Amino acid sequence: MLGAMPTTEALELARQADLDLVEVASEERPPVCRIMDYGKFKYEQNKKKKDAVRPKQIQLKEIRLHPKTDSHDIDFKVKQARGFLAEGDKVKVNVMFKGREMAHVDRVREMVAAIIVSMEDIAKVEKSPSMEGRSMTAILTKR
Repeated sequence: MLGAMPTTEALELARQADLDLVEVASEERPPVCRIMDYGKFKYEQNKKKKDAVRPKQIQLKEIRLHPKTDSHDIDFKVKQARGFLAEGDKVKVNVMFKGREMAHVDRVREMVAAIIVSMEDIAKVEKSPSMEGRSMTAILTKR
């Protein structure tokens, strides 16, 4: 705050600081000016404008389970998946098999179906449960 001063004096102060004299409020009497780096100011304004227009990118979040995962742990993972869906992300339910667990694919398919039913109010199935090598995957999106 330097107060009221002649334009030539304000321009000289701006030149000494290697900055620009920018008129902020021209309709005021006397006009209000600010000494600043105008190029940097315009760059930051454009950056803010671009960030406001750019939408949030949807990410694919994954919850990993095993055929022997306990019901409490499944409930915890479902709660995490609900949070991911609330943020607007997709959720990939991935059940990985080891060794002889491949003999219980039908039980795991029921487990994944139960997870999908428990999240039916917030999510819809984008890709139904299917086997891919030694894992069963399903993809859910926000309803």
